[in-house]
Amino acid sequence: MTTTPIRLLLVDDDPLVRAGLSLMMGGAGDIEIVGEAADGGEVEDVVERTRPDVVLMDIRMPSVDGLTATRRLRARPDAPQVVVLTTFHADEQVLHALRAGAAGFVLKDTPPGEIVDAVRRVAAGEPVLSPAVTRQLMRHAAGTAADSRQARARERLAALNDREREVAVAVGRGLANAQIAAELFMSVATVKTHVSRILAKLDLNNRVQIALLAYDAGLLEDGH
Repeated sequence: MTTTPIRLLLVDDDPLVRAGLSLMMGGAGDIEIVGEAADGGEVEDVVERTRPDVVLMDIRMPSVDGLTATRRLRARPDAPQVVVLTTFHADEQVLHALRAGAAGFVLKDTPPGEIVDAVRRVAAGEPVLSPAVTRQLMRHAAGTAADSRQARARERLAALNDREREVAVAVGRGLANAQIAAELFMSVATVKTHVSRILAKLDLNNRVQIALLAYDAGLLEDGH
């Protein structure tokens, strides 16, 4: 049985980086590079033409940065998944990109196999962030706005019923659907339904955003 290749768009202002990524991804039989862009300002047009499943997006570009491009992309209907490329682990821009709907990030010096794996996982609807890295990012950017952000997050989570709230916290802890099902004594199908309802009720794009909201609300600070 042949599976359709993952359609990938590369976005980076450095042609050498794009060439390296192209070479790296070209070796994966299940990934097809459908286009490239050198600036965030080109991304929407290229996406319109090439219809990628995943966009590998540099965070820092001189004209329109990856954060702005991610926000614009994720606001579109049928938006592709976005994986952000960055040089630093604790980069506030990365956190903003995750809040804007990116499904995860990879460091530019990540081994090639792991970058390929990240693209595959995001295309399959899985986040590419470990809970530990997510918390590290959020602690880094906690700052002075933490109290007002917590109040806003708690207000949004009030839209969930008790069961959905439990599932949201479990997602924030980085648990997979099967683990959540075992811990909360429900079927995997029921967990998936709860996750879909949480995303719809809170107008979120993916599980990473659920985790960010749970953290902002102070639900993950008790050692989870």
